[in-house]
Parts: sequence; C-alpha cells; structure tokens
Amino acid sequence: MKIKSILVSQPAPNESSPYLEMAKKEKIKIDFRPFIHVEGVDAKELRAQKIDLAQYTGIIFTSKNAVDHYFRLAEEMRFTVPDSMRYICQSEAIANYLQKHIVYRKRKISFGEKTFADLLPLFKKFPSEKYLLPAADVLSPDVVKVLDSAPIEWTRATMYRTVCSDLTDINVKEYDMLVFFSPQGIRSLGKNFENFKQDTTKIAVFGTTTEQAAKEAGLRVDVMAPSKETPSMTMAIEKYIRQMNK
Repeated sequence: MKIKSILVSQPAPNESSPYLEMAKKEKIKIDFRPFIHVEGVDAKELRAQKIDLAQYTGIIFTSKNAVDHYFRLAEEMRFTVPDSMRYICQSEAIANYLQKHIVYRKRKISFGEKTFADLLPLFKKFPSEKYLLPAADVLSPDVVKVLDSAPIEWTRATMYRTVCSDLTDINVKEYDMLVFFSPQGIRSLGKNFENFKQDTTKIAVFGTTTEQAAKEAGLRVDVMAPSKETPSMTMAIEKYIRQMNK
C-alpha cells in the first residue's frame, strides 16, 4: 500500500521543517495535530505536596515546560526567586530559555551536554545545595536513578501534567500513517478512538518507550526511530515511504 497521507501527533512546525520538505519531495500530504497537551497544577496542589519554594537553594530543569511552570507557580505563590539560586539545566537550550524569566548574567547557571546522566559531574561539583526538581506527573525512571546516585539532597515537585487532547473532530482512518513521539500520545489514540483498529494503517514511533507503549496497546510498529541508519523521524519515514511507494 502506498503512503499518501500522514498525521504527525505534534504541533505544526515552522516553514523550514524537514516534514514539509519531505511532503514536497515525496508528493504526500502531512497534517499535524498535538495528541497531548500540558496543564499546570495550581498553588493549592503544590502546597498539598508539602512543597515550600523558599526551602530550596537549587533548581534542576529538564525542560522548557518545567522552567515556565516553576516561575508561574513562584509568581502565583508570591515567592521572589533569589538571585543566589543555583540552576542546573539538562541542556544549553534550556539554560538559554531561562532568560525569559531572569536576568541571565551573574546568575549561577550550569548545564549538561544532552542526557540527564551528563549532569552528574555538576551535582558532584555543587553537592551542598538543596535541590528542587519541577516535573510532570510522569517522570523518567532514568532521572530518578541518576538523582538517587548523586551526592545531593533533592525533592520532586509535580508542577504540570501531560493530558490527552480532544481529537474527536478528526478521522484518523483517513491517514495511511500515524506518527508518535511519546507513550502519552499512544494513550491519547486509545482514549479518543476506543474502537480504533490498525488494519493497514502504518504506525511510526520515536524512542523505545513509545515503541513499548504501542506494542502494549496491541499496535503493530512499522517505522522505528532513531537508529544508526535513520537518526531522525523524518529520515526513517522517508526510507519507509520509498520502499512502499516503489
């Protein structure tokens, strides 16, 4: 079966997206629709977790969402984040994003290379801080593992949740391929389309946890990324399309 239409479970990208280049090159239709979205908890819910923002001297940020929701709740709780706060960010991009909320210069900001494990040397360098981890309701076991192995005192605060978006206005069976990037996206498919039968619909997934969630949901995974040959989702899809559309 030739692939003529694809639904990507993410927001529409900017004009320079590789998806748009692929659509043009392969003469296929690609639509975008977020299957999940983030909702913040309120100050009352944070207090119920026994979190007092003033108790912490360091913050660990793993995403831009975590940054936004930490500062949103600080404002909601009328907590002025001190200039002495130490920030440990998973990547340089997240560290740079802090400029949206603070004056970047003269602040104690450090960041890792890419993965959360890359932060271990920073925790060993700054072990005396009392760290807060603003997080979603679902936290990677790898993050917990790294933090528990680090010589630091840390506390998790659930500041936002990933929830299923309402997709009842679309017909997923109109698409030859559905593309997923998280287990929550797979769950959203099941919640929105309880009677969904895969049949000839191709499923593309990014990451092993998404692959596992798809298989647990009884789905057949047709395209998997990343791999050595195809490190990006678009490369993996393009390779598959060329095989199918011969």
